[in-house]
Amino acid sequence: MKKFSYILLLILFLMPFTTKAEEKKQEVELIKNATSGLLMEQSTGEIIFEKEKDKQVAVASMTKMVAQTIILEKIESGKIKWTDIVEVSKNAASMGGSQIYLTPGEKMSVEDLFKGISMASANDAVVAMAEYISGSEKGFVKLMNQKVKDLGLKNTHFQNSTGLDEEGHYSSAYDMAIIARNLLMHEEILKFSSVYEDYLREDTENKFWLVNTNKLVRFYEGADGLKTGHTDAAKYCLAATAKKNDMRLIAIVLGEEESKVRNSETMALLDYGFNTKKMTVLKKKNDVIKEIAFDKGNQDKIVIKPKYDVGVLENKQDDDKKYQYDVKINSLSLPLKRGDIVGKISVSDKNRKITTVDLISNTNVEKLSYLELYIETIKNSILGIIN
Repeated sequence: MKKFSYILLLILFLMPFTTKAEEKKQEVELIKNATSGLLMEQSTGEIIFEKEKDKQVAVASMTKMVAQTIILEKIESGKIKWTDIVEVSKNAASMGGSQIYLTPGEKMSVEDLFKGISMASANDAVVAMAEYISGSEKGFVKLMNQKVKDLGLKNTHFQNSTGLDEEGHYSSAYDMAIIARNLLMHEEILKFSSVYEDYLREDTENKFWLVNTNKLVRFYEGADGLKTGHTDAAKYCLAATAKKNDMRLIAIVLGEEESKVRNSETMALLDYGFNTKKMTVLKKKNDVIKEIAFDKGNQDKIVIKPKYDVGVLENKQDDDKKYQYDVKINSLSLPLKRGDIVGKISVSDKNRKITTVDLISNTNVEKLSYLELYIETIKNSILGIIN
């Protein structure tokens, strides 16, 4: 009996080490055919797996994730609309590679062009949008490079908006993960990237069938994006995202020799994350953390929400814990834009800080002019007398 007890204790003692050894063995087998890659949990930004994450490589059409981000920002700010009609230039129509076969002078809505970029990875569509927003592709590429600079990325530089091979056009697995994470802040992207098949020019003689280049959205549970890529220099690449049980993962796989191997290794990478990790969500990104009033703004108040879900990434076998969180609001001045960082929310386990998430404004607030403030004062005085 005593011998049995010793054996049982030994087994219980060794179990965690055995699990870790198995995980390490799994990691060695992950994306073994890829040049580089990375697995990240979206809300925390925590890296679960990495391989040559900072290596500068060609990334083909994954480049378009930055173009998509800029387009969505322009739409959200009201500078362009989904219904705007874009006239296609000769230059845009001449783009080779993946395309939706635009013709010079053809007119297409921003929404349909964005659909072509997101599903078919269309080079002609992204150049048409680049010219519409910036007047030229060259001007749009400047915006793209400024965007990656704003994100603090050190291993990315673009020469074009399409991702076609060009000297000095490169990124890395880590940078692509951050770009994907930033793109996913704009939830509308999933409306396009999650669709497997659709049509363009549906009510014309030139009806065009779109099939998503990302096959994972059809064959992998929870997959709803994000962007494929392939050129001679980049080989086969993929930025994939999937969500299960409140946890969204971003998988980046670069430099695969075959598309089937790229897809299978990406799915294995996602499986690894979902099988070994879990998320404890404390606050959803749409939860109201605080309301702040303004007496000199054109809005009475702003609602403050987290930039991402506020949670903790844990090993799946770990017991559930109770966490504490702390909110700190910056000293604010007007004007404020929707999405501006206005504070932080921190999560702690006892006295150990685990993660911090930015808090953002949910709306634009402009500062009232002296005349507007005077009118507002008179109005409030009159209302005060009436009441």
